[in-house]
Amino acid sequence: MPHAQFDTTVRSRLAEAAVEAKIRKDLTWRQIADVTGLSVAFVTAAVLGQHPLPAPAAEAVAELLGLDDDDALWLQTIPTRGGVPGALPTDPTVYRFHEMLQVYGTTLKALVHEEFGDGIISAINFRLDVKKVADPEGGERAVITLDGKYLPTKPF
Repeated sequence: MPHAQFDTTVRSRLAEAAVEAKIRKDLTWRQIADVTGLSVAFVTAAVLGQHPLPAPAAEAVAELLGLDDDDALWLQTIPTRGGVPGALPTDPTVYRFHEMLQVYGTTLKALVHEEFGDGIISAINFRLDVKKVADPEGGERAVITLDGKYLPTKPF
C-alpha cells in the first residue's frame, strides 16, 4: 500500500545518508540506478527525496548503499516534493536553472501555448535526460531534455 510522508526532515536525513554512502563507496548515480532497472534521473531524484521507489528498487538501493530496512521503507514513501530551501536557490547549478526559467520562462510558455493551446506540461508523466556532448567551438555542452506529457485545460 502506498504511504505518504509529510516530514521533509525524514527524507532529507535519508538523502544525506545515501549521498554519504555513495561517496564512501565511490559510486555514480548511474551505478545506483543500474541495480533498479529505472532511469538514472528518476532514481537520483528518488534518492534525493523527490520520488518514491518501488519496493524492489528501494531494497536494491538500500542494499547497495548499506542502508537499513527502515531506510528502504522510507525510500518507498511518497514524499513532500519540491523542497529547495529558501526563496531563491543559492547553489550555482540550481540557480542557473532558476535563471534560465526567469529568462526563458515566458518564451517557453508562449511557444508551448502556440503549439498546443491552453494547458500545462506534466511533471508527473515526465522524463528527464542529461547528456554531455562536445562543443564544436571547444569544451563541452550540456544537453538537458525535459519530456513531459501535455495536458490541455478542459472547460467545466
